[in-house]
Amino acid sequence: MSYQAVFEEFYEQVKLSIQQGTFAKLTMAKTIGDTDLKNIFVRLRLLEDQTYDFAFTFRYKTEEVERFHSIEQTYLILSSYIRNPFQSALLFTTEKDLIFKVNKKGTGSLAEQLPTFKHASDVMLEMVEKKIV
Repeated sequence: MSYQAVFEEFYEQVKLSIQQGTFAKLTMAKTIGDTDLKNIFVRLRLLEDQTYDFAFTFRYKTEEVERFHSIEQTYLILSSYIRNPFQSALLFTTEKDLIFKVNKKGTGSLAEQLPTFKHASDVMLEMVEKKIV
């Protein structure tokens, strides 16, 4: 199965984890080759109007850059980094860790592991408390 279709499935799980109040964080890792960009960390950010977006931390060799994007923009941004330079994305929830990988042939796969985090992110907990999701 092409990695794009599998990544869409992965991102649906990201949105579902937010709806269910289990989202902890999302990370893109395992670069292809030696690149200046080392990781991308994505967390939720609650806005003053009681909506949310994503805070991205782009970790480079020499600096970190933070940017903010909507849920729709987030899919496009993350998908643009698959295979350029990242091979994997990890979704951490309180129910499971979901790992998206793309191999050298361009085939995507999903794997589940036991959850790393026992608690959702503080922003996720606040959103659940305020009934934003």
